[in-house]
Amino acid sequence: MNDDVGVVDPGTPSIARVYDYLLGGKDNYPVDQEIGDHFKVDLPGSVAIAFGNRQALVRAVRDIARSGVEQFIDLGSGLPTADNVHQIAARYTDGAKVVYVDSDPVVLAHGRALLVADENTTVLRADVREPERIRHSDEVNRLIDFSRPVAVVFSAILHHLNDDEDPGGVVSYWCDQIPSGSQVFISHFRSGGNAETEAAEQKLQSTFGRGRWRTDDEIRALFGDLEILEPGIVPAVLWRPDMPDGSDPSIRGIGAAERELTVWDRLISAGLGRKR
Repeated sequence: MNDDVGVVDPGTPSIARVYDYLLGGKDNYPVDQEIGDHFKVDLPGSVAIAFGNRQALVRAVRDIARSGVEQFIDLGSGLPTADNVHQIAARYTDGAKVVYVDSDPVVLAHGRALLVADENTTVLRADVREPERIRHSDEVNRLIDFSRPVAVVFSAILHHLNDDEDPGGVVSYWCDQIPSGSQVFISHFRSGGNAETEAAEQKLQSTFGRGRWRTDDEIRALFGDLEILEPGIVPAVLWRPDMPDGSDPSIRGIGAAERELTVWDRLISAGLGRKR
C-alpha cells in the first residue's frame, strides 16, 4: 500500500468513520452511520465508550508532553477531531512533532488539508500491521528522531487486530525502536463477560470481519517489559481523570471516580508504559 489518498468506497464501512460518527463528526457516510446507529439505538449508553476513550487519550498526551517527550507517533489515529494529539501536545511543549498513521484514505485527505501549513505534523496512510514500513517511511524519518524519547500511541486500535496478526508483536516492534524514556499508550476493549459487551464485539466482528476483545491479563501482556505507570491499566474513564485547572471541562472525566461505573465504562481500558 502506498500513501496516496486512494479511492474512497462510500458503500463500505470504515472503522475510522464509524468512530467519527459516534464522536459527532461529519466525515462519514450512511453506511458508517448505520453501524453507529446500532450502538446508539440497540446498545443504549455504548456511545460513552468512544467519548471515554477520547478523554483518556487527551489526558495521556497531556501527561506525556508534560513529562518532556516531544515526539509522537499516533497509530490508527482516525479522523481529525477537536483536541488532536498535535494540538494537545503543543499546549505543554514547544515544537512537538507528530506523525498520524491510518489506513483510511479519508483520514489522509482530511489530515493533509488540516495540516497543510504545519511542518511539525504529518499524516501517513499505512496499516498498523506494517510497522517496519511505517518506521522506515520518509514521513516518519523526516520528523522523528529515534535517538530521543518517542511516544507511541495505540488508542483503540489493537482490538481490531486478530490474534494471528500478532498485536503484541506490533507493540514489541515499536518498543525495540524507541529509546529509554519513551512512552507507549494503549487503550483496548476488554472482555466483559456479559451480554452487552458480547453484542458489541459480535457487531464489529460481523461488520469488519476482524477484531477481538481481550482480558485484563491479555491487555497487560501487550505492554511487554514496559514499566506500567500509575494508575496502572484501568477503565479509561478512571485513567488520571482530573484535568488541571483551566482546562476545557468538555474533556474532563467528570465524576467517574465518584459514581458506579456502567458496563460501557468498563468495556475499554487504558494504560501508559515507559521504557526503562
